[in-house]
Amino acid sequence: MNSYYSEEELRSLGFHALGEHVCLSRKASIYGAAQISLGSHVRIDDFCILSAGDGGIVLGDYIHIGAYSSIIGRGRVILEDFANISSRVSIYSSNDDYSGRAMTNPTVPARFTAVRSAEVKICKHSIVGSGTVILPGVTIGEGVAVGALSLVNSDCSPFGVYAGTPAHRIKERLKNFLELEKQLWQELNRLDK
Repeated sequence: MNSYYSEEELRSLGFHALGEHVCLSRKASIYGAAQISLGSHVRIDDFCILSAGDGGIVLGDYIHIGAYSSIIGRGRVILEDFANISSRVSIYSSNDDYSGRAMTNPTVPARFTAVRSAEVKICKHSIVGSGTVILPGVTIGEGVAVGALSLVNSDCSPFGVYAGTPAHRIKERLKNFLELEKQLWQELNRLDK
């Protein structure tokens, strides 16, 4: 038996949209498939959790999500083309109020909680290092690299390298990958002819 779902099996899961060449591990957990759109050339590894709320999850093309990572929450989560999520990354588009003014956890009726939900956006060519936590309302700009074990609780401006708890910009990131993207598209266009 193949470790990834077949194309027919993927279609049967009921995704909102499904591109070509999607490799979804049979060991991944998918909740709210009707709210999840997967682009083409997407790979989601073992033990990942995609749990889409009302806002949904949108993955562009050429996306990788490493083992044990999770995308969870009611808010919309967008991963643009060429985004890379390393293993054990946690992306939350919702979280509880930790102040004590409300109760917490999803088993408590909503009227007693103060859950905050907000869109999370991981822009094109960004890479998120292993063990990183991303909180609701964050935009990780184009070409950003986030170091391992970081806590991202505010926006990251394009083409920076961020690390720490909380994450802060430590240096600029090279942009060579932009030229490599052009070369990739040229090669793919030649193959299509």
